[in-house]
Amino acid sequence: MATDRIDTLLDEQRSFAPPAAFARGAHVRDRAPYERAAHDREGYWADWARQLQWVRPWDRVLEWKPPHAKWFVGGKLNASVNCLDRHVAAGRGDKTAIVWEGEPGEVRRITYSELHADVSRFANVLKGLGVARGDRVAVYMPMVPEVVVAMLACARIGAPHTVVFGGFSAESLRDRINDAQAKVLVTADGGYRRGTVVTLKQHADDAVRDCPSIRHVVVLRRTGQPVPMQPGRDVWWHERTSAAAPQCEPEVMDAEDPLFILYTSGTTGKPKGILHTTGGYLTHVFATTKWVFDLTENDVFWCTADVGWVTGHSYIVYGPLALGVTQVMYEGAPDHPAKDRFWGICARHGVTVFYTAPTAIRAFMKWGVEHPARHDLSQLRLLGTVGEPINPEAWMWYHQHIGKERCPIVDTWWQTETGGIMITPLPGVVTTKPGSATVPFPGIEAKLLDGEGGEVATGGGYLAITSPWPGMLRTIWGDDERYRQQYWTKWPGVYFPGDGAKRDDNGYFWILGRVDDVLNVAGHRIGTMEVESALVDHPAVAEAAVVGKAHDLKGQAIAAFVTLKEGHTTTDALREELKGHVAKKIGALARPDDVLFAADLPKTRSGKIMRRLLKDIAEGRALGDTTTLADPGVVSRLKDQYEERES
Repeated sequence: MATDRIDTLLDEQRSFAPPAAFARGAHVRDRAPYERAAHDREGYWADWARQLQWVRPWDRVLEWKPPHAKWFVGGKLNASVNCLDRHVAAGRGDKTAIVWEGEPGEVRRITYSELHADVSRFANVLKGLGVARGDRVAVYMPMVPEVVVAMLACARIGAPHTVVFGGFSAESLRDRINDAQAKVLVTADGGYRRGTVVTLKQHADDAVRDCPSIRHVVVLRRTGQPVPMQPGRDVWWHERTSAAAPQCEPEVMDAEDPLFILYTSGTTGKPKGILHTTGGYLTHVFATTKWVFDLTENDVFWCTADVGWVTGHSYIVYGPLALGVTQVMYEGAPDHPAKDRFWGICARHGVTVFYTAPTAIRAFMKWGVEHPARHDLSQLRLLGTVGEPINPEAWMWYHQHIGKERCPIVDTWWQTETGGIMITPLPGVVTTKPGSATVPFPGIEAKLLDGEGGEVATGGGYLAITSPWPGMLRTIWGDDERYRQQYWTKWPGVYFPGDGAKRDDNGYFWILGRVDDVLNVAGHRIGTMEVESALVDHPAVAEAAVVGKAHDLKGQAIAAFVTLKEGHTTTDALREELKGHVAKKIGALARPDDVLFAADLPKTRSGKIMRRLLKDIAEGRALGDTTTLADPGVVSRLKDQYEERES
């Protein structure tokens, strides 16, 4: 059936082999790991798991009863021990674990021994507040080292944490606390963002009023601003930790015991509590952190995500710390006090491996090359991207202006649900192509299928993960039926992540975006990423988002929302030029019917463009929920602008 396939229009021919000098020193230099994983997938993952510290080894690597998997069945371990104790015991306690820079400019360096003591103290604080094994703890904090301490303290005592991004509203926090039935909330008096204080304690108070499960609120003093403290409920972090012992015996956890719940927004409204367990998740993020980023003892790693998102869980907290690397954490915005803040941080702290989002890269493009040019980025040796498909031109800008054409780029595809990276190049062996996540990580089995479950060798289709993997979600918290329906009903025993993709003649995967966002133009199904990439290919365009709007003849017409690079102005001539550019780049079929210039696009606080709201604007509907937007005013301004053009 025609609707089972997605048309592929973008033809990207550029490719980049791993630099010879990089490849010579890389962890993976040949195809042997891919062959090993294909020959004995369970044995391959067991080899990774053995590099962790276990209290008791497992009896079976995998128990698979679709759609439920158990990994390392019978094995016992503790995640915080693997992130801290084992490094200290190995004599590496004096190694720096975290280099933290606050938005106002202060810097803290924390060793593995210091982090171990801080985690143990806070674990004792939580126990003193009545938190026991299995109790849930909510965390609503700025990007400060204490948020890592709180998460690892929960892991140490066997209390699953649910981290809520510090930019979320009181209502979002309330809903997540109530769904998880959290017993304690850990927050702060506030945090810094673009020079202003985010009033976290105020939001926490507003939320907790309607959260009967909360017994205590722990408050970190970050800004020093006065905040109300409710006697009997609220306690200060510094008062409790200063009186706590720096040793805490870790709980012995089963490999399948819950480690955390992380809520991700669904298209149906109610957030989904994604449940990850201990042994398989830790194995997956340990493996991918080591090989995807090619990290060594001397690297300084910086993942720019917030710990409120899965990227922060996997590639700030559990992966890097389990590996024992030194990493950078930054509290604030990339453009405060100036648009070169990220590059100054890279230079000051000697960052060697840098992992950020395509949204951020497109913002850097918009701001101009002069900002990174002010700083010595010569220590960078590897770059990465995460969060959404990267447009080829953004990839090339990153390659040229940040990597100086010497750094491999690992474009990674994965999800909150997958726990860790799934499709990615290994930088010492895989030739990369701008815009392609390339091939599955060894041990991950991904295919492209049509609607009937038939494999698509080349061309467009639906991305599918055809066998279980260690980091996979185990269920949706409190709603196993939703877990089954959401991910496992498209094809029997196959995980459907909800993304469209294409495969090229080399077997490389190109993620085309959410299937929900696929455009249906005159009987052709077109991925949003390809049209957006064609627009961003134009030298005037910094960022673009396209949606379909109802059309009497075509079914859907393409409406494009475009932001321009600095120095370019909006004109009718440029609008027509952009339409023609898309037609020339990928075909007349994809020519936008309308182009609207925008100062900014509506994005979630993690940087993802909310195309659903753009579709509401294009079709003249009432706007949907805007509570998760970084700036809700963006969408109302766009709506006014669009209606003015249409009238």
